[in-house]
Amino acid sequence: MIAAFSVTPLGVGEDVGEYVADAVRVVRESGLPNRTDAMFTSVEGEWDEVLDVVRRAVAAVEARAPRVSLVLKADIRPGVTDGLTSKVETVERRLSG
Repeated sequence: MIAAFSVTPLGVGEDVGEYVADAVRVVRESGLPNRTDAMFTSVEGEWDEVLDVVRRAVAAVEARAPRVSLVLKADIRPGVTDGLTSKVETVERRLSG
């Protein structure tokens, strides 16, 4: 499973980088394959472990913000591993060919 998610603290002003960093830190410390870009953090693993990481990332932001928004998109495909890399490599191959 790959989950792409975005955690946004609400009620803390416009500069939310430090709050987002708290969430990303949880993901990186999980040991699961992950990638962060300007809009989302993606994490790959089994259903329970991925959702646990998402829950803990939200909790890290929630500990410091009065309200939290979560956007979550998941690709649930049993038996597929290394999807974070292989999906991007497939597109890059098509672009270069």
